[in-house]
Amino acid sequence: MKKRSVLAVVMSLVLVTVLAACGKHNSQSSGNGKYASSQVLNLSYPSSLDSIDISNMSGYGSTGNIFESLYRLGKNGSITPGLAKSTKVLKDGKTYTFTIRNAKWSDGSKITAQDFVYSWKRTVTPATKSQYAYLFSGVKNADEIVAGKKSPSTLGVKAQGEHTFIVTLDKPITYFKKLMTYPLFGPISEKAVKKWGSKYATKAQYMLYSGPFKLTGWTGTNNSWQFVKNNQYWDKKAVHLQKINYTVNESTTTTLNLFQEKKLDLTQLASEQVKNMKSSSDYTTYPYSITAFLVYNFQDSNATIKKALNNAKIRQAISLSINRKTLVKNVIGA
Repeated sequence: MKKRSVLAVVMSLVLVTVLAACGKHNSQSSGNGKYASSQVLNLSYPSSLDSIDISNMSGYGSTGNIFESLYRLGKNGSITPGLAKSTKVLKDGKTYTFTIRNAKWSDGSKITAQDFVYSWKRTVTPATKSQYAYLFSGVKNADEIVAGKKSPSTLGVKAQGEHTFIVTLDKPITYFKKLMTYPLFGPISEKAVKKWGSKYATKAQYMLYSGPFKLTGWTGTNNSWQFVKNNQYWDKKAVHLQKINYTVNESTTTTLNLFQEKKLDLTQLASEQVKNMKSSSDYTTYPYSITAFLVYNFQDSNATIKKALNNAKIRQAISLSINRKTLVKNVIGA
């Protein structure tokens, strides 16, 4: 972000509108504290999975359910312990020492501090072609490594024994702990990568999972798959769902029809559907945090436009002219 000029940055709490029947069928019953006998959820996904390699996938969507990082996001976006059961931060805010809990991969092997070291170095290595490698900016030497100016071995991470993972930053990062909830910063098993070689992450069976679920039924190209409970997960007692069935549907018209046919337990509504469905007992909204930005084209072929956009005062004027509430409501879809 710091290398790009931004026209407008909009940070908002968007109200996502959905129809949800899962509360009636699969989640905790009200009042008696018991759970429904069928702990299976049927959901839709807007696009096919392009990859399940956390180093270079183009989007993470719901993969936080099959991969876990150092922290998790809890109620109201609070940070709760994930694979790191505790953390110590030096007073200068630049050194984090994470104590990795006694956790296992989905095959029963240990998740270690070295798995984090390997994962982070692998992601910032230019040959990996991770489009999110820039998120490591601020970790010691990360920018230089991504730019190909330093070796990945110089990244500010190290393991001390099986359970101690140490991260050194160039400078304090106020949002660092929240960033550590992102699956990108989770562990990767070097043994698994070497075992499967070019097959690694190309199908569901060529992957080890660290989260509450593991992926099944994904062949690398199909439009349906399942998350099944990972019985090796360290906090498996808190996981009541046994299975989540996913099917790809790009159309909200299709997903609404499937919901009404009781083939989906939840569907997100497009803005034009809200008016008709707002009175439904299944209609609900929930907050969803999103950041959107517009970027100037400084290389516009029109010389007049190019000159104008390279004028800071003109950019400031454009920014001041934007009604951010209207932008959020009509463009982002709040």
